[in-house]
Order: sequence, then structure tokens, then C-alpha cells
Amino acid sequence: MTPADAQQLLQDYFADWVRALKPEVTATSPEEVTVRMPLGPHLARVGGIVSGQALAALADTSMVLAACAHAGGFRPFATTDLHTQFLRPGTGTAILCRALVVRAGKALVFARAEMTEEDSGKLVATATATFFAP
Repeated sequence: MTPADAQQLLQDYFADWVRALKPEVTATSPEEVTVRMPLGPHLARVGGIVSGQALAALADTSMVLAACAHAGGFRPFATTDLHTQFLRPGTGTAILCRALVVRAGKALVFARAEMTEEDSGKLVATATATFFAP
């Protein structure tokens, strides 16, 4: 799956509010994807930092795309568990999310994500998730 293929999955299968985050798939492989989320006032909370809700949505979306890349294309994955750890305030121009498949079984996919500031490279948050693959 190419970054363009994964970007098309975002357009075809993800909710309008997820696309409103303006995620851009920048890299793909069979095991992982990297997604860039530009920051702006629409994602800021008090103090001008990126909201935790936006980070959690970025992580979930990126991990689903990683699961799709691993599967070789779109599958309707359902998030059964999502755990996000917020480590520091996120600021700057964008957040980069590197999501990878840890293990993929017949019915469950386990994934993890790391979100870093594009400008500084500092780790902002991490996440893990489990997806059901019908």
C-alpha cells in the first residue's frame, strides 16, 4: 500500500470529522504508517497546545491505517480498546504519528503509536490499541 492508497482510504472510509483533522499519510510499509496532522487554532486548547482528543483520534486513525496496510487494503476494523498516554504538551506546526502493527491474528490486531512534534522531534504521546477484524 502506498501513501496515496492510504490517503484514499481516509477519503473513502473515514468520518468527516476525522478528515477535518487534515491527516496526511507520509509513509507506509506492510507493518507501519506515518501520518502528519497539521496544527492550528481549530485543534488548540487553553494555552495553545494540541487537544488530547485530537491526539487520540490521530493515533486511532493511524493505527487503523497501519492495520489496513498490513492486511494489504481496506478492512472494516473496529477499535475494541484504545489507551493513550499524554506525555507533554504538543505545539509547533504539526504532529507526526508513527503507527505500527505489533501482532495481527485472525480476529484481533494489536498496534501501537508514537506521536512527536514535527519541529522539535519531542515525544508528545503514545497509544496502544486492539482492533477486531471481522
